[in-house]
Amino acid sequence: MTFEIEIQELVEVDSAWVELMKTAVFTTLTQQKADPQSQLTIVLSDNEHLQALNAQFREKDSPTDILSFPTEPMVGMEHYLGDIVISIAYAQKHADEEGHTLTEELQLLGVHGTLHLLGYDDLEPADKKEMWAAQTAVLNQLGLNLKVAQN
Repeated sequence: MTFEIEIQELVEVDSAWVELMKTAVFTTLTQQKADPQSQLTIVLSDNEHLQALNAQFREKDSPTDILSFPTEPMVGMEHYLGDIVISIAYAQKHADEEGHTLTEELQLLGVHGTLHLLGYDDLEPADKKEMWAAQTAVLNQLGLNLKVAQN
């Protein structure tokens, strides 16, 4: 497989997190039988950045842990799936609330965001059930037995 996973660090992060996130995304793409030339970018940022994006694109003026921006195929970018933006601070807060580590949370977010880029959605109950099943399958494959709130 030749997946291209670029990670941009706008905040300081542990290099081990980056490698574990890449593994989580690679595992998701492999499990979902994505095009072997698939490309995506993950941006690791802060609450302020996510809040601004959330306000601009979702009309919600509050920080969030993750936003996914799938792209429409276009000439020269046929394999580019899109961008995932993650707030490290929000991810840490959520990890603390859920009782797992930041490393586990970042892997979860990598899987979750990648599934969104592959066309999964979690707005409607039936879609959410399908997405959560795919997410759980990847997390199990990674050896992560996380209890993920489905609210």
